[in-house]
Amino acid sequence: MAGPGLEFENEIADLEEQIASLERNTDRSEEIDSAIRSLRLARVAKLKETYSSLDPWQTVQVARHKNRPYTRDYLNLAFDEFVELHGDKHFGDDRAMLSGFAKLDRFKVMVIGHQKGRTYKERAACHFGCAHPEGYRKAMVKMKMAEKYRLPVICFIDTPGAYPGIGAEERGQAQVIAESMFMMSDLKTPVICVVIGEGGSGGALGIGVGDRVAVLQHAYYSVISPEGCAGILWKSHEHAPKAAAALRFTSDHLLRLGVVDDVLEEPLGGAHRDHHQMATRMKTYLSRQLSELEEMPVDQMLEQRYEKFRKLGVFLEEN
Repeated sequence: MAGPGLEFENEIADLEEQIASLERNTDRSEEIDSAIRSLRLARVAKLKETYSSLDPWQTVQVARHKNRPYTRDYLNLAFDEFVELHGDKHFGDDRAMLSGFAKLDRFKVMVIGHQKGRTYKERAACHFGCAHPEGYRKAMVKMKMAEKYRLPVICFIDTPGAYPGIGAEERGQAQVIAESMFMMSDLKTPVICVVIGEGGSGGALGIGVGDRVAVLQHAYYSVISPEGCAGILWKSHEHAPKAAAALRFTSDHLLRLGVVDDVLEEPLGGAHRDHHQMATRMKTYLSRQLSELEEMPVDQMLEQRYEKFRKLGVFLEEN
């Protein structure tokens, strides 16, 4: 499931190739089996060593891995009876924003999430996960529908940012993101948001206001992409690793700064190595949070949601 390795995974890839080569050997012996066991142990040890000390730029590379599970993968593995809903009732249907009814254990929910696409053709159709204004309008329409029928809303965030084209700006990109955030702040139904890969800028915030906000261990959540930050500060994308370190957007930073409530641990070597295990962990987390939120009175839930976001960015000044 992992697919092509990342540059910092070269030693892991070498071990995996040696294991695969020995396993293809039709003339297996006890000596070969012993060698395979030793290589597997070495692979696990190397994965633990590598993924326990990722720097911010390496985290970005993992978050963007082409085989990382996307919204549709979680829908297929963790949810049942997904019925997709299309269109924003104004302009069109944005394939970068997925929405629809689904079941999670005993809960009937509305799922909304960014979708990047797996093949190049799918990625191009989904604008590489960058939603247009019609995508956020679609999300708002479906959230209001969920509120009407008292369905919890689950949002999967995975975008480098909202679509930056002229057409999107002409159709009110910034305004619609602001409207979506405002509407979510007062949505009278539980909202859970999870950053599953990239959480870039207003494109992420547009569906990121919730009672619970979580991030996967090797995802990132930032005001801007590392390349965008490097382009502004150093006038070159070559400084993206430096920008990544300065932005403090990895899961440990986000939890320590109070930007997210929870960090979901990924399988060893990243979620792209084991979709099923990651989906199981996601399902367990969402079920637990929904069970807690369903017991909470609506007024209390809205008050806590408001206070949660009001506290972000609090700082002290000394005379």
